[in-house]
Amino acid sequence: MVSQKCQYALRALFELAKRSGLGPTKIAEVAEAQAIPPRFLEVILSQLKHGGFVESRRGAEGGYLLVRPPRGLTVGEVIRFVEGPIGPVGCVTGDPKEHCPLHGDCVFLGMWEKVRGAVSEVYDSTTLQDLVEEDRRRGRRYVPTYAI
Repeated sequence: MVSQKCQYALRALFELAKRSGLGPTKIAEVAEAQAIPPRFLEVILSQLKHGGFVESRRGAEGGYLLVRPPRGLTVGEVIRFVEGPIGPVGCVTGDPKEHCPLHGDCVFLGMWEKVRGAVSEVYDSTTLQDLVEEDRRRGRRYVPTYAI
């Protein structure tokens, strides 16, 4: 399962991808658009900044921007950064805390590896741009507000 924190990270990056090319986006705007608690979003964006996914700009016109174009950023990269290796069980992710008494002789291992491969394929072949385009197909468009 993908944690709530990871879902928030993906939604925050998705919102920044939707606004790509429009300049920095404030935390409050991302939080409101994606229903993310602002305090939690601050922590997540700070981690994403350290991970090289976003950059921040200070000042009245400041906010957050994607570092890379949405087409070049996959869901799999984000999940691995936030959650670690993708897999249905610890033995296929290389989790050292996972000690299985059947290690080396488990009939389920092949199946778990297929599941990991299938899930990883979906995550790794889905970019933020794919999600933005899907959002547009659904008719939800971002309309910037220009206030003076």
